[in-house]
Amino acid sequence: MNRRAFISLLGGAATWPLSAGAQQPAMPVIGFLTPTSAGTQADRLRAFHHGLKETGHVEGENVAIEYRWAEGQYDRLPALAAELARGHVAVIVATGASVPAFAAKAATTTIPIVFTVPDDPVRLGLVASLARPGGNLTGVNFFSSELVAKRLELLRDLVPTVHRVAVLANPANAASTEASDVAAAARAMGLDIQVFNVNTGHAIDTTFATLGRERPDALFVTGGAFFISRRVQLALLAVRHAVPAAYGSREYAESGGLMSYGANLPDAWRQAGVYAGRILKGAKPSDLPVVQSSRFELVINLQAARALDLTVPPTLLARADEVIE
Repeated sequence: MNRRAFISLLGGAATWPLSAGAQQPAMPVIGFLTPTSAGTQADRLRAFHHGLKETGHVEGENVAIEYRWAEGQYDRLPALAAELARGHVAVIVATGASVPAFAAKAATTTIPIVFTVPDDPVRLGLVASLARPGGNLTGVNFFSSELVAKRLELLRDLVPTVHRVAVLANPANAASTEASDVAAAARAMGLDIQVFNVNTGHAIDTTFATLGRERPDALFVTGGAFFISRRVQLALLAVRHAVPAAYGSREYAESGGLMSYGANLPDAWRQAGVYAGRILKGAKPSDLPVVQSSRFELVINLQAARALDLTVPPTLLARADEVIE
């Protein structure tokens, strides 16, 4: 080969694709930890991806996501969180309840964590303050426990004769204060409550059989991923046993439940996606204030009301953000 041809060959090499001689940098990985199953959170997961996209991140294009679904088994969360931490993910998103946030916090003190929690994260000990979280955690507080009294008031507006209220709580969701909060709110309102601890589908069936015999005036379902995953079962049984029920998020009313009042949870998950994306771009959790939900919704299902032979007061209908016919 003469000198001129050799120089031409070197010049052509400069245009060879990088994949021929060098590896592309790996995409950052988000660890996604939740107590639910994949099929129960479609709307919220879609909102999370929208939040990521707001920061320029699209799964499969420039970010990868490792999902860990506990399938309603809260006791699996610590092991799943530890597995994500060992995998050297860039950030862990812990959603659906307070328990995943605690599991992630116990698994790592260095990997950034973005949570969505129903209770005050300062009171829980997850962050030092809302404005300056400190440490490696930040996220969204969607006020489930703080809204308990308001939801109970709305239930009484819907059923003015209510005196005895049954409460469904999940004992596996130990970090939640909602059951104690509803007890305090009920005392202040002069209502009697009876708490039923359930964490399986069979236990829900058994509890409703008891409710059918004891005939409480109404039912209050506390928050958490387990009950969300059982929302159709809960709505059907409430109608079958003629128990007016109040829930914490719109998915229940959309699935046939009578009434829901709470934060817009897809929006909370969207914000978690925004924060995860900002951290991937270099932001520190300690510099990202905890976001407090500001969008709250009252949703009433008139079909369920008719099935329960209830007349919804016009004043309550006027206050509703959505009425499902």
